[in-house]
Amino acid sequence: MSANVDLNHRPDYDPELQAIADYVLEYRIDSEEALETARHCLMDTLGCGLLALRFPECTKLLGPLVEGTVVPNGARVPGTGLTLDPVKAAWDIGCIVRWLDYNDTWLAAEWGHPSDNLGGILAVADHRSRRRLSRGQVLLTMRDVLEAMVMAHEIQGVLALENSFNRVGLDHVLLVKVASTAVVAKLMGADREQVLSALSHAFVDGQSLRTYRHAPNAGSRKSWAAGDASSRAVRLADMAMRGEMGVPSALTASQWGFYDVSFSKTNRDQRIKPPEERRFRLPRSYGTHVMENVLFKISFPAEFHAQTAAEAAVTLYPEVKNRLDEIERIEVTTHESAIRIISKQGELTNPADRDHCLQYMIAVPLAFGKLTAEHYEDAFHEAHPIIDALRTKMEVVEEPRYTRDYLEADKRSIANAIQIFFRDGTQTDRVEVEYPIGHRRRREEGIPLLKEKFRHNLATRFPAGRCRHIFSLCEDRAALEAMPVSDFMDLWVTQ
Repeated sequence: MSANVDLNHRPDYDPELQAIADYVLEYRIDSEEALETARHCLMDTLGCGLLALRFPECTKLLGPLVEGTVVPNGARVPGTGLTLDPVKAAWDIGCIVRWLDYNDTWLAAEWGHPSDNLGGILAVADHRSRRRLSRGQVLLTMRDVLEAMVMAHEIQGVLALENSFNRVGLDHVLLVKVASTAVVAKLMGADREQVLSALSHAFVDGQSLRTYRHAPNAGSRKSWAAGDASSRAVRLADMAMRGEMGVPSALTASQWGFYDVSFSKTNRDQRIKPPEERRFRLPRSYGTHVMENVLFKISFPAEFHAQTAAEAAVTLYPEVKNRLDEIERIEVTTHESAIRIISKQGELTNPADRDHCLQYMIAVPLAFGKLTAEHYEDAFHEAHPIIDALRTKMEVVEEPRYTRDYLEADKRSIANAIQIFFRDGTQTDRVEVEYPIGHRRRREEGIPLLKEKFRHNLATRFPAGRCRHIFSLCEDRAALEAMPVSDFMDLWVTQ
């Protein structure tokens, strides 16, 4: 036999895929902290989606692919009157959730936004509930949604702990697609083989590059990329439910698998990793850790590495607001990931460029005392040249301790410090913020503010009575968990 002939022996599924499938099918969630955090996450995520509906660049992308399409038992898109097939509904919900970069975050070797998975979860759960209702079957409840959220957070977050996809040039929405595929397959009633098949195709898919997140190409795709990933997850799970065969060694196949094709070369120095470094490192088994420790964006719609920088700038605002023209330099001390991902000089050409610029997210609150989604818009930027003037005076340096604490599992700080020096030789105190308001270490302080954020976001879309009803329901976990998903989604419909 020639040495060049492949042996056509079909292997078992890769163990990494089996671990995910076994988790979603067998693990029972009994962590009160995880379920309570999931409830708050649901509130916050849907509120972020409502707020995004104020922006035409977002809403122009929503709706059916064919105008006038009628979908029996279709899924609702919160804050709209749309009823769509679950694949497009997942896209639309994921798009509005992520548009303003205001939903939750997970930071590790890879980062991302686990609540991005809610697009696929809600679309599938709503559709399945409506179909069951039409057949007189037992409906899915919001408890099913909360459990799916916990599991999606866990899959995405554990895969991110020690595996940096950004360093091989891939975007973190890969993890949204993988996590959503697993949990929506379960919601569809998949057996183990079907979950494995769907997961294998999620990895065999070509994966998104990070091109659209970085200068000089940063743009609005980063606001709908997660919706696209969750939508693809629904499609792959549906295909598996129809009997589509899987790709068992999707990760490990020599030459053709994900590890050799997409995980073998570092993005920076193009070094080829030895085979043992190409496999995922999974330092903990799947449970409820990620939801319990997830980070909320409460005060600022800003990339998470800049959250504490914006908080420090707001603290300095009263002292500097009348002396902006006297500033000689602004010293910003931060961690390595912030420098690599969001530190930018030069022209910023669109809102997506600005909400991923550390210097911009400092300059605005220094000048205006706050940072909102509207502050990234072209009209605001053009009307206030002081923003770019302040950016040119910033010196960004790394503090090694911040970098270490950012990566340390029992800390996960996201530290930034700012000090301002004036031309007359005076200076402000150095304001350091290590943990943002949405960190687990500040939960007691943060949750009341998260609820106020939710109230505000509800009021941007619904009349006062509906706002009170939705808020009261979300505050009562027992009532929320017992509610059929279709009834819950009906509360979010507008005409």
